Amino acid sequence: MVFKRMLRAFGVGGPTVDTVLTNPNTRPGELLTGEVRIAGGDHPADIDHVALSLVTRVEFEGSDSETIRNVDYGKVFVAQRITVAPGQHMSIPFQYQVPLESPINVVGGQQLHGMTLGLRTELAVRGAVDPGDLDPVSVHPLQSQERVLNAFVQLGFRFTRADNEAGRLHGVPQQLQFYQEIEFLPPQQFVSKISQVELTFVADPHSLWVILEADRRGGMFRSGGDSFGHFHLSHQEAVGADWAGIIHNWMDQIAGRRGSFGAFGH
Repeated sequence: MVFKRMLRAFGVGGPTVDTVLTNPNTRPGELLTGEVRIAGGDHPADIDHVALSLVTRVEFEGSDSETIRNVDYGKVFVAQRITVAPGQHMSIPFQYQVPLESPINVVGGQQLHGMTLGLRTELAVRGAVDPGDLDPVSVHPLQSQERVLNAFVQLGFRFTRADNEAGRLHGVPQQLQFYQEIEFLPPQQFVSKISQVELTFVADPHSLWVILEADRRGGMFRSGGDSFGHFHLSHQEAVGADWAGIIHNWMDQIAGRRGSFGAFGH
C-alpha cells in the first residue's frame, strides 16, 4: 500500500491526456479547435484544471551570455475541478483563440527555420506529476503581414532565420513579454552598406505595427550601428499599402542615398 501511494506521487498509474486538433493550421487571432481526451488510470484522480497554452522558444540575453528557454503564452482554462474514475474516458471540446501577437512559423507553406510552436495541454492532477501533452501547430501570417513578407521577396531579400527575443519594443503597445524577429539578407545593391534586416510584427485587432531593424556596415565592413523603421497602419491600410516602395525607400534612406532616417530603439 505504501509503495502504491509512492507510485501515485510520481504520477504512475494516473490519468493520461491526449489533445486532438481539428486542424493545426491557423493565424493570429483565429481559433484552434479540437478536444482534450483524458483516460483514467488505475485509481481515481482529482484534476484541479485542464489548461491550454502556446509554447515557443525564446532567447534571453544576459550580461555576458544568451540562454534559450521554452515560454508558454496565451494560457486559457478549459476545465476545472473534475474527477476521473479508474479507466474512465472523458472528452473536453475546446476553442482556443491564438493571441494576435503570436509569432508565425509558416510562410508560403514553408516552415520558418528556427521557429517551433506547439499547443501545450496542462493537466494539473492533485498529488501527482502533470503528464501534459504538446501538439505542433502551424501559425500562418495575417493577410496584412503577408503583404509585407511578399514585398521582401519581391525586392530580392533572402530569408535566413527567425527567432523570438525576450523584451519589449519601444513605442509599441506590446502584450507579450517577447517579440519575433524574422531575419533577411538585403538585396545585392545594399550589401555594401547593410549586412542584415530584421522584421518584427506586432498586431492588435485593428492595427499592425511593422518594425524594421537594419544592421549597417561601417568602414571595412565593421559594424556601423543599427537603424530602425517604425510603421503603424490599420490592417486594411496595410493590405493596400505599397510595401515594396515603402521598404525600398527606407533602405535607400538608411544606406545614405537619400539623407537620414529617424531611428527608433527597442
